[in-house]
Amino acid sequence: MSEHPANPLVTVRHLAGRIVRRGRRTARAVAASVRLVLEPPTSERALRRRLVASGARLDPLQPSRVWEAWRNRPLRTSAEVDEACAALTTAGLPLHGDRPKNWDLLVALGALLDGVPKTGAVLEMGATQYSRVLPWLYLYGYRSLRGIDLVYDAPVLAGPIRYDEMDLTKTTFADASFDGIANLSVIEHGVDLDAYLREASRLLRPGGVLVTSTDYWCEPVDTGGQEAYGVPIRIFGPADMEGFVALAAGHGLELRGTLDLACDERVVEWRRFGLHYTFINIVLHKPA
Repeated sequence: MSEHPANPLVTVRHLAGRIVRRGRRTARAVAASVRLVLEPPTSERALRRRLVASGARLDPLQPSRVWEAWRNRPLRTSAEVDEACAALTTAGLPLHGDRPKNWDLLVALGALLDGVPKTGAVLEMGATQYSRVLPWLYLYGYRSLRGIDLVYDAPVLAGPIRYDEMDLTKTTFADASFDGIANLSVIEHGVDLDAYLREASRLLRPGGVLVTSTDYWCEPVDTGGQEAYGVPIRIFGPADMEGFVALAAGHGLELRGTLDLACDERVVEWRRFGLHYTFINIVLHKPA
């Protein structure tokens, strides 16, 4: 028994559907090409798209103030890391890939949100492209955002955020250029602490805030003479941090609150070098 010939009306509809689908695909491809021209990767719109793709809210909530109790002391337990991650997630901010890093990032964010108006200028020293500080501040409405590090061959733009190659101990910025400075997990990599604090003080406006974090343990850690990034690995101890605060005072930078150097868990692991320790943060202010 022979099959009935195809219904002409069905065939026409099928062909029309194929044409429309192809047309839609072509239109989408053209639109994507137009976006690349009209929205280059450096544009603010492209930055917003990347942030949304990473899980960010474009209107984040104010983060929990749990960070206030963590100022000027070490990260003590893995539970504190969990608290920090939960606070950031609730606020609508994408987490850093290295989970413990979210602890000192939250302290830095909280201190900057508290101490710097949205019209103020913020500098991140040692700012890599995967750092979270400047993109987070962008989400909260900050627009004068600069990052410096020695890794850049040329300026990199991401909307209003600009990254430049620069030595953090001798920048080319004018005096009193910034209301806030963040420097997270950098000073342990061979940075001259006196030169760093002198430069940070020069760059801060009266009333400005400086947030520094670094590797820390309350007893000496044997690094086995290993090197990272071309310099010997350094994990700071209590005497180092007391000396850091004293150096800061000599450059007109004051510690708000008290310094607490007690340790608990070795929350941080640098697996590549087989080292276990924690982080510590220091929040300094330049008197108004």
